[in-house]
Amino acid sequence: MRVLAFEDHYDIEAMLIAGDINVDGWVIEQRWDSSEALDHIQRFNPDVLLLDHYMPPMSGFEVLDSLLKSTVPRPNIVVAISSDPRKNDDMRRLGADISIVKFDLSTLDLWR
Repeated sequence: MRVLAFEDHYDIEAMLIAGDINVDGWVIEQRWDSSEALDHIQRFNPDVLLLDHYMPPMSGFEVLDSLLKSTVPRPNIVVAISSDPRKNDDMRRLGADISIVKFDLSTLDLWR
């Protein structure tokens, strides 16, 4: 599995491992800001895209909006992972497949 995370404060791979998710064989890339987000998405070609809302210079909502309006292939699964459930709901309405508070990320069935 190829996972691309846009999250500026917490190490996503460490969070998954701490939640007893076996990431052996996965390729996880984390971007600590959203600069050139579409370029990173296109280059990495993730199966799963994780988007935090509160991250500079573009919010996760803005990254998702740009992605959906672009010719960059949409990942199979887009997950809104803000710590603010309202922002996750906004991204879900826009087109994210799943929304979850980032601290519960390891509880998603998609990892199992």
